[in-house]
Amino acid sequence: MAEARLLISSRNYSSWSLRGWLLTRMSGLAFAVETVDMDEPARRAELLLRSSSILVPCLMHDDLSIWDTMAIAEYLAETCPDAGLLPKDRAQRARCRSICGEMHSGFGALRSSLPMNLRSQRTGFRIWAAAQADIDRITWIWTHCLQEYGGPWLFGEKRTMADAFYAPVATRYVTYDVSLDAICAAYRDRLLAWPDMQEWKREAMDEPMAIDELDVEF
Repeated sequence: MAEARLLISSRNYSSWSLRGWLLTRMSGLAFAVETVDMDEPARRAELLLRSSSILVPCLMHDDLSIWDTMAIAEYLAETCPDAGLLPKDRAQRARCRSICGEMHSGFGALRSSLPMNLRSQRTGFRIWAAAQADIDRITWIWTHCLQEYGGPWLFGEKRTMADAFYAPVATRYVTYDVSLDAICAAYRDRLLAWPDMQEWKREAMDEPMAIDELDVEF
């Protein structure tokens, strides 16, 4: 199987890139990473949620270009079925796709008011009502899945695409000092301790890129 290429943007700021990278890592597909130029206005617009389309990350494999993290996830699940990106059980696959889709298309208040920034720490951050509603919904999803499927991951003993989709949320909860109950805090910490997440964070710490609009205190 040919080596793939994954285009990403910022490791520090881009939750989309983190999801795409985690999914590709989980698939076992051999791939090289290329970072796009964030001085390009269109790429900055994506990070600042001012673009109607998200074209990074983009997975290039077998003469195909696959952008959008849901498309990447489904492509990798088909291409690398033994990786277990989706649960084996039909009902669990449906639930997994549903909560991934909800993260992919929803939680706009959380995205806009608590943007991903791994290098930032904002103790005592004031969370507005709309963002808190998103947090409450994610808390319900995490608790329901962990209790129904037994943990330690959202669908049991093995990580699935759902864990990759919600991993960037765990970083936001640390950055903005979000209070969680014991079950969700333990899952947050498990996501953050994931070796791939640790590797991504180390790279993010060394990233020279800075985007003033995302580093401002608000």
